[in-house]
Amino acid sequence: MAVILVALGGNALQRSGGAGDWAEARRHMRSSAEALVEVLVDGHALALTHGNGPQVGQLLRQNELAAREVAPRPLDVLVAESQGQIGYLLAQELEAALRRAKLPQSVLVFVSRMEVKANDPAFRHPTKPVGRFYTDAESRPLRKLTGWTLAYDGARAGWRRVVPSPIPLKWVEADPVRAFLGRSWGGHIVPVVAGGGGVPVVRERAGGYRAVEAVIDKDRAAAVAGRALGAETLAIVTDVPGIAIGFRKSWERWLRDVATEELEAHRKAGEFAEGTMGPKVDAILSFLREGGRLGIVCDIPTLRRALRGQAGTRVSAGRR
Repeated sequence: MAVILVALGGNALQRSGGAGDWAEARRHMRSSAEALVEVLVDGHALALTHGNGPQVGQLLRQNELAAREVAPRPLDVLVAESQGQIGYLLAQELEAALRRAKLPQSVLVFVSRMEVKANDPAFRHPTKPVGRFYTDAESRPLRKLTGWTLAYDGARAGWRRVVPSPIPLKWVEADPVRAFLGRSWGGHIVPVVAGGGGVPVVRERAGGYRAVEAVIDKDRAAAVAGRALGAETLAIVTDVPGIAIGFRKSWERWLRDVATEELEAHRKAGEFAEGTMGPKVDAILSFLREGGRLGIVCDIPTLRRALRGQAGTRVSAGRR
């Protein structure tokens, strides 16, 4: 039985221009759950991870608004909090879809930590935007009061907090989760792991881990978690139907079946932006280098067809 790790993007819960409330998140997750059930119907073992960008942004805003009455929580706590709330929603909607399909699987959510290097260059050069936009007048006192790094977004004429996004090295809970699932994991449990990229931690010399203020890219973390679980396929679900070169240009071309060498060549040619498709491509390439067999990028409606080779971008290791 092939193990498929599906990495759900933030659009599985919340989409641009929407209300951003819990009812909307439930609707989107319900439609995503139906697509995930199709993977199980086809006989695969399924594991899940997810993004948390919009949700962490909302939690940061709640921190700001309630700061006079409730002590703000650090970013690592908010990442853990988002794992809980999104994992709960996934469990609710996916288990309901499983019962409708008369399937026996259960969903189990694991709060996950991801080890990063204390000297990762990202800590010296934070680039990951989080939270809302601020005006010039708001940004000046914020720097003094909080010590945040703020970056200016010319397209939106506003300042936004940026935090480090270090490279994930190791999923801390990998061994106990594998032991729990068992050597003969037959897909009776759908684990939800490394949500939002995992809570970033660094290993202390005396043992144990120390949390750090950062946000790990969820696709790069998915590659780490996928290999730890022995997944053969990493399917990254986003809001476009695959990987394109010349995206939104007159020469745009969507990739269907490609080998790693071709994808790496496009990456080196600057085809994939760091803030959009770049991390997804890096995650796929990393997953395949570490022993994975297939990487997929697709949207949620075409997930089943992409796994069957009929849609999306499918990346295989080695030359074709």
